[in-house]
Amino acid sequence: MLDFVSLLSSVEVDPAETLVVRHVPVEKSLKRVLPWLVVERPDLWRAYQQIQWVTLEKAMTRGKYIASFIGQDPGAGTFAGMYRIGEWQALDAAGYHAFPGNSELAALGMTGRSDDMPDCLAFELDPLPHFEDWIGRLTIRWPKPYQQWWRWGARGSFPIQTIEAESRFVRGMPGWEDIVLTQAELQNLPASWKAALAQWRGIYFIYDAGRRAGYVGSAYGADNIYGRWRDYARSGHGGNKELKNSQPGDLRFSILQRTSPDLDPETVIALEASWKTRLHTRELGLNRN
Repeated sequence: MLDFVSLLSSVEVDPAETLVVRHVPVEKSLKRVLPWLVVERPDLWRAYQQIQWVTLEKAMTRGKYIASFIGQDPGAGTFAGMYRIGEWQALDAAGYHAFPGNSELAALGMTGRSDDMPDCLAFELDPLPHFEDWIGRLTIRWPKPYQQWWRWGARGSFPIQTIEAESRFVRGMPGWEDIVLTQAELQNLPASWKAALAQWRGIYFIYDAGRRAGYVGSAYGADNIYGRWRDYARSGHGGNKELKNSQPGDLRFSILQRTSPDLDPETVIALEASWKTRLHTRELGLNRN
């Protein structure tokens, strides 16, 4: 069976100098979004890898390459790119929080380092073209114990399990009735999801988990639901007075009702008013009209 180590040798990358890393975030929200970042935000995906916990950090000072994988299934890893390890810099707590990408990753759920932890290292990572056509498509079997999430390439076996026709990092969009997104997720949606939402018009619901109150809105203009949600993702409130008092990280976006793409705005607005009445969002929620 073909092994990933043999692939490294085929492009003259020494497995003894290569760290094979399987990222499996413990944070549920980040675990969902991380595969999207590989495709949609490679800058943020690289930022996620540039600062690591102490054991891998020490190994990175000795290594030359990183082969990155994301654990989407138990005992397996999906290929997410090859990088050359460059120079590094030490960061104190203030430097860690100011490091490019960390604030966005924190908004996506990354726990990160606390202020009382020792200084950390931030590494330069230069993307390599090796196997880039297989990003999201090549899956390896991860050797036991699975909790050992990084290995030296020369000290393990990584049998290739599958090479799929399409990327596993951007899976098909769920049905509209199952969509629940945070503001940070809206800012990093896969392009295919954006395109679908831009075709849908209807009635949406924004729930403020901090205030335990909801807001009903409607979308029927340019880019439909995606156009409206994009405004919320950018500003945190979309110009709505009551939502200006909400914390953007507390907002959850879902769809109450999809309508015909050619339904006239007056009918959509009437449906919006009906939902406000049924959900009592004028009296108990965040609607003020």
